[in-house]
Amino acid sequence: MNQPIKILSPIRLKDFNPDFHEGLDKDETRQKTERFCQRIGELQQVLHAEAAQALLIVLQGMDTSGKDGAIRRVLDFVNPAGIEVANFKAPSAEELAHDFLWRVHQVVPRYGNIGVFNRSHYEDVLIVRVMKLQPVGVWRARYEQINSFEKHIVANGIVLLKFFLHISRDEQGERLRARIADPLKNWKFQPEDLKMRAHWTKFQKAYEDAINYCSTHYAPWHVIPANRKWYRDYVVAKTIVKTLEAMKLKWPKPHEDLRKFKIF
Repeated sequence: MNQPIKILSPIRLKDFNPDFHEGLDKDETRQKTERFCQRIGELQQVLHAEAAQALLIVLQGMDTSGKDGAIRRVLDFVNPAGIEVANFKAPSAEELAHDFLWRVHQVVPRYGNIGVFNRSHYEDVLIVRVMKLQPVGVWRARYEQINSFEKHIVANGIVLLKFFLHISRDEQGERLRARIADPLKNWKFQPEDLKMRAHWTKFQKAYEDAINYCSTHYAPWHVIPANRKWYRDYVVAKTIVKTLEAMKLKWPKPHEDLRKFKIF
């Protein structure tokens, strides 16, 4: 049975199967993903030339869910000059001296570009909530503040795509063990990963609430089954293509009649 990807009504994460893949064949799906990725590259050229809109891709998920891997795959054919990537780690002293959205608004992509948030402003209702870094009254008020912020940027030409990469606890365990066992992946492992893993249930509830409170008609969340990397990449790429095509991008017209110019 199919399960929704684009969230338009309240959901329970436990009803979503992280291993879901529509029964698709891996090799055939990878070929389709390749074509979607090429199409993203073509559409990005028009987006960049038009320079009247921007696409912002928000990636959230538990550690090892594949945020880096997904975006590296789906933007494989995109000119790096047209991509802006922001990683949201623990805020600096300067950032803490401002409201929580101050650092976020500074890295919203310019018109013509594709922006990528690897983690995002949602950390302020996720890790801040789970690790009790702010009082309940502070982080709870942020849902509406996030909605207002997203409504503002969407109204000003930023198309927002929000992906929650949904993996199971067992799959995360396998990926963490792989990071320890493989010398080429050792650098990815952080003891902090295990600390966060210990709060798995609390994080699932925090993600569920963030999705339910902040999946709006202008900026809906997409829950992506991410246990199978090939299916994760396929759905993300397909969704990005559909979104870019819906933006009705057009090549800009030249400012002058080019037929009068002679090149010798």
